[in-house]
Amino acid sequence: MPIIVQKFGGTSVADSGKILAAARKAIRAKQQGNKVVVVVSAMGHTTDELIALARQISENPPAREMDMLLSTGEQVSVALMAMAIHALGHEAVSMTGAQIGIVTDSVHTKARIRRISTDRMQQALEEGKIVIAAGFQGIDERFNITTLGRGGSDTTAVALAAVLHAEVCEIYTDVDGVYTTDPRLVAEARKLSRISYSEMLELASAGAAVMHNRSIEFGKKFGVPIHVRSSFSDVPGTLISVQPESYAQPVCGAALAKNEARVTVQGLPDRPGVAMTIFNALAARNIGIDMIVQNVAAKGLADLSFTVPRDELPGALSALKEAAQQVGAEGVTYDDNVAKVSIVGLGMATQTGVAERMFRALGEKGINILMITTSEIKISVLVSRQHAHEALRTVHEAFQLHQPPPVCDAPPVSAATGVSRPNRTAELVAQMECMEELMIEGIALDQTQARVTVSDVPDRPGLAAQLFEQIAAAGVVVDMIVQSVGRDGKADISFTIPSGSLDPCLATVRRVAQSLGCPPPDSAPQVAKLSVFGVGMKSHTSLSSRMFQALAAAGINVDMISTSEVRVNVVVDGRHGQKALEALEKEFADVLV
Repeated sequence: MPIIVQKFGGTSVADSGKILAAARKAIRAKQQGNKVVVVVSAMGHTTDELIALARQISENPPAREMDMLLSTGEQVSVALMAMAIHALGHEAVSMTGAQIGIVTDSVHTKARIRRISTDRMQQALEEGKIVIAAGFQGIDERFNITTLGRGGSDTTAVALAAVLHAEVCEIYTDVDGVYTTDPRLVAEARKLSRISYSEMLELASAGAAVMHNRSIEFGKKFGVPIHVRSSFSDVPGTLISVQPESYAQPVCGAALAKNEARVTVQGLPDRPGVAMTIFNALAARNIGIDMIVQNVAAKGLADLSFTVPRDELPGALSALKEAAQQVGAEGVTYDDNVAKVSIVGLGMATQTGVAERMFRALGEKGINILMITTSEIKISVLVSRQHAHEALRTVHEAFQLHQPPPVCDAPPVSAATGVSRPNRTAELVAQMECMEELMIEGIALDQTQARVTVSDVPDRPGLAAQLFEQIAAAGVVVDMIVQSVGRDGKADISFTIPSGSLDPCLATVRRVAQSLGCPPPDSAPQVAKLSVFGVGMKSHTSLSSRMFQALAAAGINVDMISTSEVRVNVVVDGRHGQKALEALEKEFADVLV
């Protein structure tokens, strides 16, 4: 009999009536010939209420005791769900994370799953019982209760589906699927019939709140189909798997992350190891960073900008104060009044003009772009928070995401698109020790590109669009784009292009730069672009520091950086490309698959 894992979130089990409705869904799945495992979250706002209660006792409660407290919410839910199934005439057994056998590391409130024992669940399933599993929790090697952090019940559900070789993991929630963007912000948002793991990871990272990125990482790593469905109806939802909805459209969705803060370390000495020191300081405090942008140095100094969750800004600034002094940086600035708007789609990897289209749409609405970072399947821009909603609606309209996409044949799946290779699934599932460890799918070297930098671009709406439209009109294909935070009302924009296109590109850029009152562009005829791609790129905060430490140890300086959920790209001097590749392969040999 096939196994199905069903997960019900807090709003889906908020009261007795909803618990009974969820129980009926589980019973129906069993009657259809499946073995059923149900993962439940705490009821309604129970977790928030428990956190508030703890704050009344202590402003800074011990993390271990917070885990002990918060885990009780799911314990209530699993017991009530088991009672509901019994009341409806079927057998069920409730289990806490410890009883299931979910073993984690010892990082309280943000624990990672190391392994899961399936013996007890399999025995109950063989006995014809529905297993009711507590989400969000486990135990460490010393039998301390741990919790998995934000989105922990999603992570539990997909992890159980992986170890049980489930046919599908159904995520029941208060929405009926994954939309092209948040329908509460854009009324025209359209439900997707399916979406690829890589696209969903990028959207989750960019601000889409339907699924947490760690659960999608599990799905991608172990090949678990994830079906996001409504708790309150039986309509089909959105399937998250290897294939996207369509390869014909360049963009599948847009997302907004409002609770962002921008941090810039100014005047970094342009030498190997400096970026490593900065990222080590943040990793030591387990501060997740996003949208990393480093532009080409000027006069031996470079600025390094990145975004952090706004509630982690004080910790980031504290960590960076000492690190900046250590490397001799000029200082640290920040802006907590920004938002990140992103577009995502596997089709970007094969279609040109996507960036120009996005920049033009924003420019026409008078929305200024503060930072730009691109990857193969995502473009993110930083804008003022007051323009956040308008920017999201603008890009959604620009790519006509409300329209169903055309159907086309899928291109061959390759590592270049960041899509999981299904034939690896059996091997990966057989090696589930350290389930949430970083997994690098590949490290790529591209030595066919040149780099162009335009400095002192006036920091006003529409200029990025003007620049890249002129470059596109010259027949030049742009790959990686980085716009750093401007100083004194001006910004620097760097991008990579095919080496053979350098001369016509420079001719065009010189004209644009002159019209904008900018100095002549700087360029490098041959650069090396290195890409590290895989699963867990963002959630493992040590990745960036490991990457830059390896390059620094090899004496290699980094000129440009851009990041996404599934990929980190760096540009170095073209002469050092092979040496840099060897350094990264050696550094990540333990997690390279």
